Amino acid sequence: MNALSLQNLTKTYGNGFEALKGIDLEVEEGDFFALLGANGAGKSTAIGIISSLINKTSGHVSIFGHDIDTENREAKRCLGLVPQEINFNLFETVENILLIYAGYYGIPKKKAKVLAEKSLKQMYLWDKRHTISRRLSGGMKRRVMIARALIHSPRLLILDEPTAGVDIEIRRSMWEMMKEVNEQGTAIILTTHYLEEAESLCRNIAIIHEGMIVENSDMATLLSYINVNHFILDLANPLLKAPDIKGYKFELSSEKVLNVAIPKKNTLNQLFEELSMHNIQIKSLKNKSNRLEQLFMDIVQ
Repeated sequence: MNALSLQNLTKTYGNGFEALKGIDLEVEEGDFFALLGANGAGKSTAIGIISSLINKTSGHVSIFGHDIDTENREAKRCLGLVPQEINFNLFETVENILLIYAGYYGIPKKKAKVLAEKSLKQMYLWDKRHTISRRLSGGMKRRVMIARALIHSPRLLILDEPTAGVDIEIRRSMWEMMKEVNEQGTAIILTTHYLEEAESLCRNIAIIHEGMIVENSDMATLLSYINVNHFILDLANPLLKAPDIKGYKFELSSEKVLNVAIPKKNTLNQLFEELSMHNIQIKSLKNKSNRLEQLFMDIVQ
């Protein structure tokens, strides 16, 4: 059974703008799925429809087989949503935020306390349960939102840019938490502008552009489309101009930093041999850009 199924989903707003133009999408049970797109591409509209916050114009949406039109309550019970914005009462304690949310699902208070403890421990927040939430760091507030979304044990979790605005260390720790949640059987749909995040976490991916799905495949297949890799080379000695070597494209960004585009068919060893022949020594190298980001730009341009 699919965790999520969208069939010919459309949304046209009152001013005539077509936010979604008949998208089809399926997310398998237990999957970790990336939904990528630029601002205004249609991601937020799709998520709003899935979570019953926005009315669709036409099409069908089902969550674990429950149609959101005819079995809305059952569909909602399967779904957990973590929106972009912090949207809980900043003057409530962390534990109370979860207990209040559990009440929306009719969970008795005694059981809700047990579930809140489980969710808070899962997000490493149990020691903060009595803390007023406004006193938490930005990263901890994000984790509270994930814990809240997990209180009713959803089978599908939508994370809408969950690491936006947090520093690298917190982002990495949240990656580990998301992996743990997925490994426990929860299907996850992730939207993010940090494309290295999608590449690191997700097994399958769809790219939405101007209201249409323009790519939908597994991550490995998508990345195999890349024909050129881009690297930044730190040089041992300064250069006055970029070398001219057949089969490679070089750009000198400073006298000791060289950018290079390498065709996929060529190996790094071949590159180093060519540079050695030109008396250019390399101290270190790194990827110029995330591979998925490079491919994303190629697809939507």
